[in-house]
Amino acid sequence: MKKESGFILLVYLFLCFAGSLYGLGEKTISIGGASAWERIERRIDIAELTWVRPHPVLALSSASAGKSPVEAQILDLAVSFDESRPELFRDAAGNYRIITVSPGDTAGSSMLEAADRRWARAGTGAALFSGYAGASAGAGGGPLIIEPRSRNALFSPDNQIRDFTLEFWLFPLNMANGEQILSWISSRPLPLEEGRAAGTGDREFAFQRILCTAVKNRLQWTFLDVFSVSGASGGVSITLSGDTPVTPKTWSHHLIRFDSDTGLLEYLVNGKIEAIDYASSTRREGGEVYVPIMGEGGSFTLGNRFMGLLDEFRIYGVYIGQPDIQCYAPRGGRIETRAIDLGEGSSGILKVEALGGRTGVSGGRVLNEYAGSGDFRFDDDSAVQFFIRAADSPYRWTGDDWRPFIPGAALPEDFRGRYVQLAADFYPSGDGETSPYLEEIRITYRPNEAPMPPSRVTVLAGDGAVELNWGNSPDADAAGYLVYYGRSRGEYFGEDAGPGASPIDAGKRTSLRIEGLENGVLYYFAVAAYDRREGAGNSGLPGTFHTGEFSREVSARPLRGISARVIQ
Repeated sequence: MKKESGFILLVYLFLCFAGSLYGLGEKTISIGGASAWERIERRIDIAELTWVRPHPVLALSSASAGKSPVEAQILDLAVSFDESRPELFRDAAGNYRIITVSPGDTAGSSMLEAADRRWARAGTGAALFSGYAGASAGAGGGPLIIEPRSRNALFSPDNQIRDFTLEFWLFPLNMANGEQILSWISSRPLPLEEGRAAGTGDREFAFQRILCTAVKNRLQWTFLDVFSVSGASGGVSITLSGDTPVTPKTWSHHLIRFDSDTGLLEYLVNGKIEAIDYASSTRREGGEVYVPIMGEGGSFTLGNRFMGLLDEFRIYGVYIGQPDIQCYAPRGGRIETRAIDLGEGSSGILKVEALGGRTGVSGGRVLNEYAGSGDFRFDDDSAVQFFIRAADSPYRWTGDDWRPFIPGAALPEDFRGRYVQLAADFYPSGDGETSPYLEEIRITYRPNEAPMPPSRVTVLAGDGAVELNWGNSPDADAAGYLVYYGRSRGEYFGEDAGPGASPIDAGKRTSLRIEGLENGVLYYFAVAAYDRREGAGNSGLPGTFHTGEFSREVSARPLRGISARVIQ
């Protein structure tokens, strides 16, 4: 029994020792986690989130959803509500001014706040309205007013609009009857023959209104005296009501669009058509089309008598055919690290591990599935594709050098370099509502330590010469040996030998005869192994060697007529 216990203990100690040898010389570099993301050099549509995990994580930016390279050319207004305070809300297109009503501006109390990312549909914030009512019904005012600031604005005075699209995301708390999401009010002068007040000769005006209100848990759009024929007072009033109830405490996308070629006015909820009508003389396609002609003093009011959240309010000067309502852009995003210096050329990159999971935000609740380490391909088709490249110089890379890899899997043995760079492409889920995230990336590598020195160095003194012999370095990657010599112990600056100044490249040989030495002078010798030579090439320059430590030092004194003997 004692023998068996001793054998088990011996096996256990051997396994522990073998495991320590296996990891001998390995080092790890951490990106992200407690080390933060300072090594990330490039981010495309990627956001840094602080509430998903104990450390900041990288995930797709929802602020990039629905935005295309040509959007700037057709965008009339864009209010993202991503700013930290309501008074900082702004129109990214620059065509409108944003005015917030403070509690002292009108009767009642203005309750407008900036909600953070946990409540936002996209980006880093949303507008939170708390049921403000103006001094009198329909009197305008309200917590958020949007006014044209230039003639470039689509809704500027006297502008005859052709196509337009207006969209926003809505998160109502109650969806009570009469809640007013949006209103546009302006005045348009009537034609001279129709617009003079009796007996005064004063010009009369007609009020234009666009209203979006809650009626029986649905949104109802009313266009009053907005669509008309240029120069005429007559026109058409249109009311569109949705068929699908708007669910409280749930985000929904609302879009109204107009096609000036046909007069088609459409209302869509979550990308599906809810109601249509025609602004034409026949109220169908084919009649004389009436177009919106803006009056004077017009402005939008958002959130008057509304309780809930509003996000990503936008107006386009075109008819948007297919709205993009995904939380994350299908094209995804990308990160690239800077070149990370491993300290030694030809260092072996063993593996790269990634830790993280996937996340989404729904009504203030953070959806978080932490997966730990893995290949980052999830069952909802969200994924991260990883790439790596390595070289001894960070200036010789090209776009073709990127090689895909799977986190945690061993990298090829020939994957070496002093510098390593990582990239990752993030892709959302199939429905665009979930993003993968990274909390930490770990690079495990083995520095290319210089080879160990040769053993059993001996020297044979002769007449004006010596002959050195040594054993091979224990390292299999030793490519050659350098022989150092000099006239002082530990100082190898000799220059008088026939083969050349110290050190002398012996190549893969394990012996070297050095002639041209001065008789009677005591010389000191040491040998070092190297595994590569850098900087030589075809440049004609001597280059440098990646050498290890010196062997033990030996000495010899050449003498005329000396008997050959080996000096240990």
